[in-house]
Amino acid sequence: MIELLLVDDESYVTESLARTIPWDEIGVIKVHQAASAAEALQIIEQHDIDIVVSDISMPGMSGLQLIEAVNEKWPHIRSILLTGYSDFHYAKKAIQLQAFDYILKPVSDEEFIKSVSGAIEALKDEWDAHDKYHQLLYKRKADYSVLHANLMHDLLLGRVMSERTLSAKLKEYEISFDMDASAALLLIQLGKHYMTMDHHTISLMEYAIGNIAEELFKEHFHVWFCKAPHDCLILLVEMRPEVARELEMLDSYTLERQNLLKAAINKFRMNVSNYLKGDISLIVSEWFTFPEGMTAAYRGGLSSMYLTVQNETGSVIFLEDRHPQEGVNIKSLETLYRPPTLIHLLESKQWDTARQKIEDVFSDMENARCSREQLYEVFLSITNAFMYIAHKGGQFISQIDQYALDPLLTQSILSSLNKLRDWALEMLGKLQEELSESDQYTKSYIIKQVHELVGNPLGHELSVKTIADHVYLHPVYLSKIYKAETGEGLGDYIIRMRMERALYLLKNTNKKIYEITTELGYQNPQYFSKMFKKHYGMTPNEFRDG
Repeated sequence: MIELLLVDDESYVTESLARTIPWDEIGVIKVHQAASAAEALQIIEQHDIDIVVSDISMPGMSGLQLIEAVNEKWPHIRSILLTGYSDFHYAKKAIQLQAFDYILKPVSDEEFIKSVSGAIEALKDEWDAHDKYHQLLYKRKADYSVLHANLMHDLLLGRVMSERTLSAKLKEYEISFDMDASAALLLIQLGKHYMTMDHHTISLMEYAIGNIAEELFKEHFHVWFCKAPHDCLILLVEMRPEVARELEMLDSYTLERQNLLKAAINKFRMNVSNYLKGDISLIVSEWFTFPEGMTAAYRGGLSSMYLTVQNETGSVIFLEDRHPQEGVNIKSLETLYRPPTLIHLLESKQWDTARQKIEDVFSDMENARCSREQLYEVFLSITNAFMYIAHKGGQFISQIDQYALDPLLTQSILSSLNKLRDWALEMLGKLQEELSESDQYTKSYIIKQVHELVGNPLGHELSVKTIADHVYLHPVYLSKIYKAETGEGLGDYIIRMRMERALYLLKNTNKKIYEITTELGYQNPQYFSKMFKKHYGMTPNEFRDG
């Protein structure tokens, strides 16, 4: 609770206030008294003071000098000034020192109680905001594994982000990966030993494997581990900058880099076998530039994983060591990767154009000699697009089609080009039907997310763009949905929420206009006043004075 300090060289003033004010009723549990600024500073050093009420005119150090010293060392303390002088320069100085209030003597109990109560309320608001902020930070920390996995899935499945957006997310999620640096992708499959375990036990095993990986690779690599969208685990590694700089000085940089990776993988497999009593298999991609090469590396790894004999456990395949003709001829799949991509068409609900793109891909493939690897490439690319858009729509692709994830069940689909085409078009139809049925629910859920984001303690800092990033939608599309569902523009809603918060602060607190301006995220008090007047027909000062 609140501890308050009364400071006045005329002791009868502090004694009178200490006796007559109903401190318990306004939430003050202890009242301290000081007859000088020097004594006040000693008391503040020894006790957890929340509010200082001080006379301005005192011998030695004045009240203004006292609150200046308090602000410098204890900025959380609220200060209220008392004086028998009504000169404006005192009030002006008090404002400059950010005193909470300024009361003229003789002080009426009613006015004093109102001022102290306002300071207490402001403190509680600050404490509540502080607690909520740290709760949000704690929740964010607890959710990091989910956030890391979601971001990884977006990148693996081909979501395109601006460099600025991705850099911000990496920093926000505390992922120590540098843009445009070389990285490698490890696809990890659990051996037969794990297949007899229940879902909970396997989850614990996967968590343990991630911990072992992070511990063993961290000396030379930054590590990002999560469960992959398909039936495996993902370990993304990027060389630590200081290690990369040392190796770049060597003529054998590429070889030494690969040797470090192989050594870490050998230790990793050995530790998993020793501690978890089971084997793992790994597909190791070639080195690529992060994040541009992630989707291609993932598809290549999956293709190799599906083509590998299923009972070959405990193996490590380095795609860098494969013979060139084993790779996929990307040029023969030009239509598949030519913009607009399938993900873009699905995301913008261009179902007919997406259907035509799939038809064009298979028409081109009919005119070329297609290898089995190319069939896998097409299957994985289309599956990735389907998984991505299903995830955004709140669906699981395995609920829509059982072939999408199970490597064994895909064999019949991949036995011919026609079967793969029929599956892709059928899957597209199912996806369109499922997402169209859930579209209204999805829109309602998005509106709910927007309201929760804007309504939280830090909601005033959000913009349409940042909200769109949170709900994984383009700002224009989000604004369109919000307007259609609520009849109000999203930007207008954000401003309205800010103005309602301003109205509350003006009515229920003694905060200065400039303090409210800053709290609401505005840089300029004049601009804030202009927006407030546009919204309510009067300035903040006119509202408060009225």
